Amino acid sequence: MIPRELIDTAPVPGGQELKLYRRGADHMIVLDRNELMSSRMSGSEKALAVMTLERLKGCPAPHILIGGYGMGFTLRAALAELVQGGRITLVELVPKIIEWARGPMAELAAGCLDDPRVTLIEGDVAAEIAAANESYDAILLDVDNGPDGLTAPANDRLYSASGLATAKAALKPGGILAIWSAGSDDPFTRRLRNAGFAVDEVAVKARDNGKGPRHVIWFARKR
Repeated sequence: MIPRELIDTAPVPGGQELKLYRRGADHMIVLDRNELMSSRMSGSEKALAVMTLERLKGCPAPHILIGGYGMGFTLRAALAELVQGGRITLVELVPKIIEWARGPMAELAAGCLDDPRVTLIEGDVAAEIAAANESYDAILLDVDNGPDGLTAPANDRLYSASGLATAKAALKPGGILAIWSAGSDDPFTRRLRNAGFAVDEVAVKARDNGKGPRHVIWFARKR
């Protein structure tokens, strides 16, 4: 078996330390003992973008906010599906993640960060959401392993009742808040509904071939 090689580490502002590993051609980003993402499993991250944009069919020139670059699977899938005139604002909290995308994972990134339709903000997606007022047709969040602040404890505010109200205010009428999770969470589903969203919870497989762990995406539409 090919050994796993540590490539670099990255402090998370207000959180723990991320580690980038490589095994052969595969890359993994690890937090403590949790493998947050892997280049071997990208299906559900791509589905986050593809299924959101399917729900925005007919929306002219959509403006999409993506919270968390990760390994860029969601961003690249969104760019592939984006209709003419569409644009994406990408917010990444950890500067090293962007360095990795332009460095050891540049081949995987495939130039997506340099696409003219992308505006990159290195900062806190919660702050970007709070500053917006009916600015986005969709907000896609993949910054934790679910609706709790695993990566940075301050992320908890994204999933609280007040955080969901803030996200709703940042969306245009009919806009979609899409949240990726490693598993289901019934209390969070109820919180979304209590915030006034129309909620669709969808199970997706981690791998492109329909295999691997079962992940969950909530699609919450602003009424």
